[in-house]
Amino acid sequence: MTSTPLIALTGATGNIGRAVADHLAGTGTPLRLVVRDPSRAPAAVGDVAQATYGDRDAATAALHGVDVLFMVSASESADRLDQHRTFVDAAADAGVRHVVYTSFLGAAPDATFTLARDHWATEEHLRASGMAFTFLRDSLYLDFLPLLAGEDGAIRGPAGDGRVGAVARADVARTAAVVLADPGAHAGRTYDLTGPQALTLAEAARILTEVTGRPTRYEAETLEQAYASRQKYGAPDWQLEAWVSTYTAIAAGELALVTDTVHRLTGTPPLSLADLLSSTPPA
Repeated sequence: MTSTPLIALTGATGNIGRAVADHLAGTGTPLRLVVRDPSRAPAAVGDVAQATYGDRDAATAALHGVDVLFMVSASESADRLDQHRTFVDAAADAGVRHVVYTSFLGAAPDATFTLARDHWATEEHLRASGMAFTFLRDSLYLDFLPLLAGEDGAIRGPAGDGRVGAVARADVARTAAVVLADPGAHAGRTYDLTGPQALTLAEAARILTEVTGRPTRYEAETLEQAYASRQKYGAPDWQLEAWVSTYTAIAAGELALVTDTVHRLTGTPPLSLADLLSSTPPA
């Protein structure tokens, strides 16, 4: 790999990818943004290529000359795994040497959270690709917890008293930036990225109430109630399973892990829920 490798970033029009681009834009690191819509790409990076994960030819062309690829997982969809595999194959065709992939905590073929199974399959495809890899296995995003509350302030789901060590997207982005700054030092590594504490949803609701002043509570649902309460959205079965299994994965203890990885790699502790809420402007 050259002394100044060309790094391609995907997801630069979203939260994680854009933040990583911001971290790296002023470092002198050669960057290329691979985006679906170039008009939405951050202006700080001038090298922009257009491609989607599912278009192998366009992706291969967009990744030509790239040494390291930061691959943010695609938007949730029925064919996301197929898109991932196509994009990984395109990266290999283009001669990419190292892929840093945003996976999910506890990715496994039998994970309770159904989408974590797709992440595991993507990891396996990357392992078999011949390219070097680094997996960032993110816990549930801390930024997502406030969005679980309905208009009446209730977080409803079958999570029981299970805990989740949710991580802020900002902490994922700055960890990714550290890895991308010296990818060779992280080749073959899998990093579990979490926040500083594992909260029950009842505890999260209390923190939301205390910090924002908006009354929030947690109401446990049975599985039957969870499926019934979400049927009204008319979502396909795969999406309904993903929604409900977010909570059942918490109940099963699969998201309770807390690590020091963010602090160890970046030198700065990860944000807590209270920290995140305090730093976020009111809606």
